[in-house]
Amino acid sequence: MENNKMVITRKIQLLIDSEDKEEVKKMKDQLYNWQWITYRSANMIMSHHFVQEQVKDFFYLTEDIKLKIADEKKEENGILKSSRQNTTYRLLSNHFKGQIPTNILSNLNNTLISYFNKEKSAYWKGEKSLRNYKKNIPMPFEASVISKFAYTPDKRNFSFKLFKVPFRTYLGKDRTDKKIMLEKIMNGTLKLCVSNIQLDKGKIFLLAAVQVDKEQHTLDNSVIAEASLSIEHPVTVKIGKYDHTIGTKEEFLHRRLAIQAAIYRVQKAVKFNRGGHGSKRKRKSLVDYQHQEKRYVEYKLHVYSRMLIDICLKYQAATLLLINQEQKEEIAKDDPFLLKNWSYYSLKEKIGYKAAKAGIQMIVE
Repeated sequence: MENNKMVITRKIQLLIDSEDKEEVKKMKDQLYNWQWITYRSANMIMSHHFVQEQVKDFFYLTEDIKLKIADEKKEENGILKSSRQNTTYRLLSNHFKGQIPTNILSNLNNTLISYFNKEKSAYWKGEKSLRNYKKNIPMPFEASVISKFAYTPDKRNFSFKLFKVPFRTYLGKDRTDKKIMLEKIMNGTLKLCVSNIQLDKGKIFLLAAVQVDKEQHTLDNSVIAEASLSIEHPVTVKIGKYDHTIGTKEEFLHRRLAIQAAIYRVQKAVKFNRGGHGSKRKRKSLVDYQHQEKRYVEYKLHVYSRMLIDICLKYQAATLLLINQEQKEEIAKDDPFLLKNWSYYSLKEKIGYKAAKAGIQMIVE
């Protein structure tokens, strides 16, 4: 039976719920320490599983030895003391037990092994490099470790405890569905899956993963939408005898190139700006323009992907085919202008997410 559920993620800013500045600093330092351990652990997991896959090649000087990367209790020629998945968990436990909640280590181990198993064939073919994790890596946890989920006194935000650390959300002027989603989680009508907490540039974020129902639409399996992504027209879609274009090169690039020109002018003027606290004050205007470009691109790609899915639903197309997409992405790698200004991967990702939510199958060729 077709799965009518999917997992979506919402990014929500968190604040430590305490008026004691010393206590806030202490808890924030603890969170940074956990993230540092998670960063080290993630790279250790990937490295050890890569070695386990290749360990048979380390014995090429020996002819009569027979080895199998498996639990010695379950396999005759096994050389491991436990299952492959448990080896890295025990490794992390030996290194970091008592320094970080084991729930984080367990979920990190399970998630990364799943990624490794999906991608390992691409590693051997040379199509993909081994994942390398950065210091701002999210820390995964199960919903069961959240307690005392409730409204804040002003009813505008929510408070809860995670690993005994008190948090409250900061929704600000947010007008999306985040508050509704949090209310449903609190009431138990929405299931919170394995989620993450992330520290990035001094801020704390909850990456809440929730399981939702897919949208119900009447779709015709015989109708196929053929879409093409390009810089001339961000999206061109053909359904039967109908052709549609979404956006234009001028419309998309005009604003982006204008922002880039402003960034270039500001970069030249940065050294003349008044200082203050290191380089932060000097570079403030430059950082603001860089964020403005990023927000503009994200907004336009969301608009284009939404319009494409709406057209597919209008004609009841059950399948969306992205034509010659892999070839275009290879060409874009060799074109500096395309590589800098046209986000093929990000647009494809947003189309795929919205298509899955609408129950439309997306195929990339």
